[in-house]
Amino acid sequence: MTRPARRPYRLDQTLRVLVATDAWHPQVNGVVRSLEAVAREAPSLGAELQFLTPAGFRSIPMPTYPEIRLSLTTPAAIASRIEAAAPDHIHIATEGPLGMLARRYCLSHGLPFTTSYHTKFPEYLSARLPVPESLSYALLRRFHNAASGIMVSTPSLEADLRARGFLNLMRWSRGVDTSLFTPLRPPVLDLPRPVSLYVGRVSVEKNIEAFLALDLPGSKVVVGEGPARAALEARFPAVHFLGLCEGAALADVYASADVFVFPSLTDTFGIVLLEALASGLPIAAYPVTGPLDVVGNAPVGVLDANLGKAVRGALTLSSEACRAEALRYGWRESAAEFIGNIRATMVPAAVAS
Repeated sequence: MTRPARRPYRLDQTLRVLVATDAWHPQVNGVVRSLEAVAREAPSLGAELQFLTPAGFRSIPMPTYPEIRLSLTTPAAIASRIEAAAPDHIHIATEGPLGMLARRYCLSHGLPFTTSYHTKFPEYLSARLPVPESLSYALLRRFHNAASGIMVSTPSLEADLRARGFLNLMRWSRGVDTSLFTPLRPPVLDLPRPVSLYVGRVSVEKNIEAFLALDLPGSKVVVGEGPARAALEARFPAVHFLGLCEGAALADVYASADVFVFPSLTDTFGIVLLEALASGLPIAAYPVTGPLDVVGNAPVGVLDANLGKAVRGALTLSSEACRAEALRYGWRESAAEFIGNIRATMVPAAVAS
């Protein structure tokens, strides 16, 4: 097959990146928010992001996760979109239909590409279906190892994937808007204290029941939507389910709580952890990927296999220390890392003197 014409990449020109992602609006999740943040910062870093998303394609809801739309399209349609965008580089953010077809296009045309690993999909799948994690990891390893670089968010995730045979791993951390998420916002929750808060998708893989079943003083608050909400509301009537909150409304809820509880065992990072810290909230979580990297040894959270013990310990920590830790994470730094990774995999054309 003839390779499509592409402009030679030059260091003195804006780098055009096409991101293929099955995760996009109206979803509210870490993948979408991370990509949007990079796109906002990219122009100031000499780059421009375009997106190949389910928009404009016929789609069906993903089983067990209907917010994700699975695009019904063809290799020819994807090739047409890619060639119209004329990117200098293609980044594949998800392993769904669009990601697979973009990967196929790159391989068939001899084009290098990068990917990012956002979700522990094998653990997610095994929580719902009798599918061995080893099989899922083998498929993901094949998908990602064709890339010239695989972007991962944390050292612990990098170590885990390297041990599983993933290659060409590159670090891409995340950021937080510390002007929006701040302890200085007015409180909006008039509830018995302390207020223990969870923010995220309300679904089985998030392990929320481990939090809601704890015997804790004060109040428990859950922000988010998902397929498990109705069942959890029925089982735990004393818990305050606020539904989906975004922007200033979400920041107000963070600022009104006392501790952030993160019961997930499968997240690869958790942007909500940074939002909580920026809002002055200490973190209570299990010692797993994500919390291990965000909290680490800093005095901003307690990681323990006993989640109740972690919550009680976190309530004694300094709000000021949490805020100071969050100030280390900026979206500009995250975007610079993302774009730097892409440039590192490319061979620029010589610039005429």
